[in-house]
Amino acid sequence: MNNKSFQDFQLPSTSGKTFKLSEHLGKTLVIYFYPKDSTPGCTTQGQQFRDHYADFKATNTEVFGISRDSMKSHENFKGKFEFPFDLLADTEELACQLFGVIKMKKMYGKEVRGIERSTFIIDKEGALIREWRGVKVDGHIPEVLAFVRSL
Repeated sequence: MNNKSFQDFQLPSTSGKTFKLSEHLGKTLVIYFYPKDSTPGCTTQGQQFRDHYADFKATNTEVFGISRDSMKSHENFKGKFEFPFDLLADTEELACQLFGVIKMKKMYGKEVRGIERSTFIIDKEGALIREWRGVKVDGHIPEVLAFVRSL
């Protein structure tokens, strides 16, 4: 990992504000990309981040989820499962391209272009310090939490 500052970006957020990476310096950020709101794996992943959210906050860490879904879809997903963190709408694939998470995947025997489930840690200075790609949901969130606790 090359501890360089990550390129600043901004996206609409479920907080009703615009998320801007540079405005979150001073905190560790967990930014996770997931394929689609309200699908089984993505729901489980969001619920696990929700259930460990207080543990992340205790380490001065903020959690943000990103997918290509619309704000309306994000608001419904966040509300239904009571996520305490914001979801960011990347409908133009701006952050997806920056983080390189768009991949060709097989779905029901067909090749489709979509988000590879991935998690990134950005440190207090804005440097990318850890990444997980091709994430399997089971056991992942405790692993991410253990990493931020070790900082």
